Amino acid sequence: MVSIAAIQASTPRDDELKTLIQRHSAALAGQLQAHHLSTFPPNAEKGIRNFSPAETAKLLGITEGYLRQVATEMPDDLSTTSTGGRRSYSVEAIHQLRKHLDTGARGHRRYLPWRTKDEQLQVVTVMNFKGGSGKTTTAAHLSQYLALKGYRVLAIDLDPQASLSALFGHQPELDVGPNETLYGAIRYDDERRPTAEIVRATYIPDLHLIPGNLELMEFEHDTPKALMTRAPGDTLFFARIGQALSQVQKLYDVVVIDCPPQLGFLTLSALTAATSVLITVHPQMLDVMSMNQFLSMTGELLDEISRAGASSHYQWMKYLITRFEPSDGPQNQMVAFLRSIFGDHVLNHPMLKSTAVSDAGLTNQTIFEIDRSQFTRSTYDRALESVEQVNAEIETLIKKAWGRVS
Repeated sequence: MVSIAAIQASTPRDDELKTLIQRHSAALAGQLQAHHLSTFPPNAEKGIRNFSPAETAKLLGITEGYLRQVATEMPDDLSTTSTGGRRSYSVEAIHQLRKHLDTGARGHRRYLPWRTKDEQLQVVTVMNFKGGSGKTTTAAHLSQYLALKGYRVLAIDLDPQASLSALFGHQPELDVGPNETLYGAIRYDDERRPTAEIVRATYIPDLHLIPGNLELMEFEHDTPKALMTRAPGDTLFFARIGQALSQVQKLYDVVVIDCPPQLGFLTLSALTAATSVLITVHPQMLDVMSMNQFLSMTGELLDEISRAGASSHYQWMKYLITRFEPSDGPQNQMVAFLRSIFGDHVLNHPMLKSTAVSDAGLTNQTIFEIDRSQFTRSTYDRALESVEQVNAEIETLIKKAWGRVS
């Protein structure tokens, strides 16, 4: 029989556990910082690759022949010639070409598809209760796709783990200081800042970012106290993100929010601010069971805050199948199961599982950023096609919300 003393002797004390966790945290932080410095040297800025004439023409919605004609109309040659004699265009050049094309569009915003004053700001919350569902990857690719198509996009990292920020080149523990997350604009005290002060430009024109870090957890801790000491006229927690976005809404067409994988006050506030909800789901039984709990809890909590005065401007909710393997029989059965329950709330196109996307993530890149020469043509093209099909479907939903026919 094992004595209590023996058990106590073999069980780490609280202070030993604390020391172990702190040591592991310091070691991991050091290695991550070393990895970041090796990937991005101290004075380097994260960027995005150039695009071929074919890719540029596709992004602009014109033919390559017309692209060559438009390029000759510009005062300077916007293309870049590589050592192999291949021409390419930077995102800045594509942006200039788009503005030039729009100038000659006879008053119609065909190439700069910005919303009009009568079209509502679209706020897309990307969410799931379970980590590993592709939520952040989806938010990053959606933000970049829309910006590359000419929309004015604000990406918000609402996850304290701040993976979206890292994808955009902002290390949460190094590059994001106190009061520089959305918490700075939604906090309850006198240190609250205007939203415009925490917005950052990115390496893609008209794509801006509000980064995240662990500071966002302060909102989860502050809100219960604020509910107990609330003064008349104070904005309740569920309306604070919407209130913050109202300060900058004229500057953007679409806001993409990467929510934390939990149902806290941040997520509920993001849901209240949302005009649309995108739920990512990996087609495996455990993930679907987790999503069932997530939907049940979300429904109950939204019911509670609606009684407290929360209102939403919901226009659509969709499920996105992520990390899908078409040759996997059980996954196909699960997708069919989800479609039988949710019908057309499931997006037509799934996000395929791809080594190109996962390998790009190892260096904090997206499929739009990584050099296609690192993969076989079929691997890269298959991944890019999947990403573009998913995001084109979401773009169509956004345009339908504005009442646009195409």
